[in-house]
Amino acid sequence: MNEKQSIVKGFRAASVAAGIKKGGGPDLALIVSDQEASAAGVFTTNKVKAAPVILSQEHLRRGRARAIVANAGNANACTGRAGYLAAKQTAEMVARELGIETQEILVSSTGVIGAALDVDLISRAVPELVKNLSPGGLREAVQAIMTTDSFPKMAQAEGVACGKTYKIMGLAKGAGMIMPDMATMLCFVLTDLAIEGGLLRKALSSAVNKTLNRITVDGDTSTNDTALILANGTAGNGDLSPSDFEGFEKQLTGVLGELAAMIVKDGEGATKVVTIQIKGALSKEDADKAARTVANSTLVKTAFYGQDPNWGRIMAALGRSAIEIKEELTSIWMDDVKIVHHGVGVGMLGEKEAAEIMKNTQFRVTVDLGLGNYEETLLTCDLTHEYVSINAHYRT
Repeated sequence: MNEKQSIVKGFRAASVAAGIKKGGGPDLALIVSDQEASAAGVFTTNKVKAAPVILSQEHLRRGRARAIVANAGNANACTGRAGYLAAKQTAEMVARELGIETQEILVSSTGVIGAALDVDLISRAVPELVKNLSPGGLREAVQAIMTTDSFPKMAQAEGVACGKTYKIMGLAKGAGMIMPDMATMLCFVLTDLAIEGGLLRKALSSAVNKTLNRITVDGDTSTNDTALILANGTAGNGDLSPSDFEGFEKQLTGVLGELAAMIVKDGEGATKVVTIQIKGALSKEDADKAARTVANSTLVKTAFYGQDPNWGRIMAALGRSAIEIKEELTSIWMDDVKIVHHGVGVGMLGEKEAAEIMKNTQFRVTVDLGLGNYEETLLTCDLTHEYVSINAHYRT
């Protein structure tokens, strides 16, 4: 994605190396709308919430914002009153340098939990950060919020509303501690569409639920999960018709879907992206529970890594998922190869074909419970030695 492509009218972005992240490099990012924008966000439902999550939730009550400031290297989570003050001071410093109100600043952090955030580092970096703002700065901004990510994650789309073309640009970070609940690690979306705040919240919530909430790397929901969207209205469209809104929601879902797939692909140490599809469940809740239990099973994920169609692990996961299940009605496929028919393995020939499929970097596991009409899909990845190495040495 080149610089021209990564521009949404009326937005500027920048990054600097503030010295927060271990090993150096850019670690502080700023995204600014040249005019006040409609704003919405969804956040972690983890009961332990990072200070920037709490502050941004407060600032979003207005439904308007001008800027997002985010740091990597320190989550500013489990840091008590001092952490909240650090997040607030960060917003105040950026607001002062931009000449806008503190409440117009949204704050995000990612990195080590439990370490105090050094506000002095941010204070010294903010003037240069604001000075560096440019329309083409989004790629640098997304690189500054990476932690264990191996590549920057960006996606874009265009739509038409009221005869006016608008753009959507999304950027995200995330590779580990991934099983979002109401949001994802850090995800920022920008659009020049003019849209009222309530509709923007509705569209974001719907799109997140279909995409960022349908992925898992390791089953862990972070203290900092945040997805934010700013819509500055510079596209010049009028009030959205129902079909305009539907089109926007579809385009937004597409952008978040691309980002979600990138996050799973970049799962720490991952070598495979696996789609888990549950069919024939008695309820939507059962379909979701089954998909999450299979997708997060350590034994299932290591079998994916070993290219072993050990379907017994899948059956065991389904059996402990607290769903309605009848073993004698359950069937399992690897892509289009059936390996279990009504609770019984089909034999070595089917497993041999399935093992060949599992050599691919992407494949699908389909489970038909044979009980009802509900289905659910989740994206997951395999679990490798590298995942253990990365997380064993994350702070050292």
